[in-house]
Amino acid sequence: MTTPSSALTTPRQGAASAGLTVAVDIGGTKIAGALVHPDGTMPVTARRPTPRDVDADAVMAAVAEVVADLAAAPQWSGAARCGIGSAGPVDASRGTVSPVNIGAWRDFPVQARVAAELARHGAEVPTVLVGDGVAMTAAEHWRGAARGHDNALCMVVSTGVGGGLVLGGRLHPGPTGNAGHIGHISVDVEGEVCACGGRGCVEAIASGTAIARWARAQGFTGPDRTAAGVAAAARAGEPVALAAFDRAGRALAAAVAATATLVETDIAVIGGGVAAAGDVLFGPVRAHLATYATLSFAAGLEVVPAQLGTDAGLIGAAAAAAALLDS
Repeated sequence: MTTPSSALTTPRQGAASAGLTVAVDIGGTKIAGALVHPDGTMPVTARRPTPRDVDADAVMAAVAEVVADLAAAPQWSGAARCGIGSAGPVDASRGTVSPVNIGAWRDFPVQARVAAELARHGAEVPTVLVGDGVAMTAAEHWRGAARGHDNALCMVVSTGVGGGLVLGGRLHPGPTGNAGHIGHISVDVEGEVCACGGRGCVEAIASGTAIARWARAQGFTGPDRTAAGVAAAARAGEPVALAAFDRAGRALAAAVAATATLVETDIAVIGGGVAAAGDVLFGPVRAHLATYATLSFAAGLEVVPAQLGTDAGLIGAAAAAAALLDS
């Protein structure tokens, strides 16, 4: 049984649905799974590397192995629902994914295929598909930094930039599961062309890839010329590295302010590998936000780090699934 998502109420502490949730987190590096208790704990987990240079069915075989590992656990009989979080683009209305970092999957019917695997192991349960940014948002709203906030923007800033929204206490993935995809808001109308085909997108300026590329173009010659190396140099006061993170922080601040102005969020949670730079990133974001978020209803917006780290994908997939059952 598969069900598309639209607007979901994320479970609150002490008010989650009964039974265990099967959570599946699909990314370009790993495919992870867990059985998740209503309190967010994960008594059973499984993991496989995401296969590379293979066809679509070979990637799905790794997902099937993760499901089989979970099904072998004695707790499996308590499974009541399944949440799938995937790298995107996703189309939750059709249950398909076309992840940029999984080339073998284009319009791949992952929701139906996972549901079939669950049924093969005796768990004919409802499933929901969400993008990884929406999953992270559901996780942070349920158990992390956005907990207690009815209107929140959560962002993943890594090799790309994604995100999701909570509005009126409800996860708001939109009809296809892509609402809140802040990485493709344009913040520079004359900027460079983004991989998506747009111009001046946040992702083209503030992703880890973009930060490192811009720093190198400006003459950065540190021993580690990745985003992490640029962050380390910025902490040491290297001028080009500081400028690269200031530029990224300004782009993020502009997009956060635009989102807050449009839908009145009161907190922005930033996670992902680039967020590990700490104050090197958060300092510029907060400083520039004061310039962009000037209207009274947006001026008090908080910007905080995500709390759940690598568990966010699984916890978020579970949160979205529990929300679907509740609604």
